[in-house]
This record gives sequence, C-alpha cells and structure tokens, in this order.
Amino acid sequence: MTDTILAVLQHVRHAEIMQRVRLAGATSVRDLAAQLGVSPSTIRRDLEILDRDGTLTRVRGGALASGGAPADDDLVSARAASPGERDKDAVAARAARLVRDGDVVLLDIGTTTVLLARHLTGRPVTVVTSSLAVVDVLRGDSAVELLLLGGMLRRAHHSSLVGVLTEEALRQVSADRVFLSASGVRPDGQVTDSTIAEVSLKRAMMVAAGQVVLLVDRHKFPGNGALRVCGPEELDVVVTNDGADEPTVRTLTAAGAQVLLT
Repeated sequence: MTDTILAVLQHVRHAEIMQRVRLAGATSVRDLAAQLGVSPSTIRRDLEILDRDGTLTRVRGGALASGGAPADDDLVSARAASPGERDKDAVAARAARLVRDGDVVLLDIGTTTVLLARHLTGRPVTVVTSSLAVVDVLRGDSAVELLLLGGMLRRAHHSSLVGVLTEEALRQVSADRVFLSASGVRPDGQVTDSTIAEVSLKRAMMVAAGQVVLLVDRHKFPGNGALRVCGPEELDVVVTNDGADEPTVRTLTAAGAQVLLT
C-alpha cells in the first residue's frame, strides 16, 4: 500500500475520532476500535498523535475532549461494547467459519464486515475489498493477501472507495464468496440499503462471487433503507442472531437461502 493511501486512512480516522470524542466528551480505546473497525494498538497510536497536537487529551484507556472535565480513567477503560456490537461480532465470528484456507473472499463496506476481517487475521486467505476500514485491520497481516479495489474516496460513514472505477475493477475478480452488509431485510425478504453508490457496488460484488453471504444482525429485521439490493432468491447464506424476526427468516429459507443463527 502506498504512503498516500496510508496517509488518507490516518487522516479520515483522526477526523472520525475527534468527532466521536467531541460528541461523547470521553471515550475508550476499546469503543473507538470497535466503532472504527481497527485494532486497539492503531487507536492508541492515533490518540498519542492527537494528544501531541493538542486536539484531545489522552488518558489511561481512552481520551477526553480538550478542556473537558477530568474523568475516571478506570471507568473509561472499562466501558463494554454495546449489545448491538456484540450481536454484530457474533455474526462476524460465525461467518468466519464459512471461510476455508485458500479462499478468495470479497468483503463489503460495513461494521460487521470489518469485524469479520478481524476474525480472518492470521488466515491464509485472499481478501478483496473497497473498505478502507477493512484494509486498516488487515494491512499488517502477512498471512492475508490483501487486494484493494480502486475508485473514488467516500469519506462519510465507513470510509471506502466507490464508483465506476471500483465496479470496473470487480470485473477482473473471481471470488469464492462475497460477504455483504445491508441496512435491512424486509418481511418479504428483500435486502435494502440507503446509499446509491453502495447499492450498485454490492450488486457488482454479487456478480463477482460464487456464493453470496448476507451478514445482518437481528436489529436489521426490518431495518431501513429505501433502495433494493437484491431479492431473497439471490442469497445463498444469511448469517444473523437468534431473535431475528421469525416470519422473515422463514421467508428467506423458503426462497432457498440457508439461514445460520448465532
């Protein structure tokens, strides 16, 4: 990876860290790592840089907004991941079991796919993605062959590369399976999202893969999103949590998808 891309990744992360710290007043390394999809060691390095710049105050286990009131360091470091984050990580861990050594996998943009990337660390697999958060998780892992799709940088939400260049690059890819994220699954099994650029990219990823795996935690039933990604008959596997809407799960199964509950 070029120094330019690394610099862009760091710049985007720093902006997201500052936004979250300003909104919360105080936050932990663990929470930032989960929210941004990077390792705790990466967050610690970022916080040290931002502390030296005077843009925030580094404390044990996390950070404070500059000029903020003192916080209990132990409380900051002890903040647990939210139930929603635990649900997503459970989905990611189950999805990782579908990957065989030597596989070529496409990872979509999204929080759960970033968590999946963590579960693939140390595995002899090839990961193809346009998600800069996924790249940040895997770029130091010598076991993983990492391919970054080119395109236009989308800074909002999950930093990623999108557009016609990204979709054109996908025409050169033949993956064993793609792991898709989504904003929601409607009662009729339709998979939806809310971002036009990401919807077209998801469809291109589906074409490039032999198997389509949808990763959606139970809160995505029905979820949101006004744009249709695909119908239930286009899914091979859906990984979600126990407690996902049962009628929708039955609809997915009836359409031919294997639903894995965790």
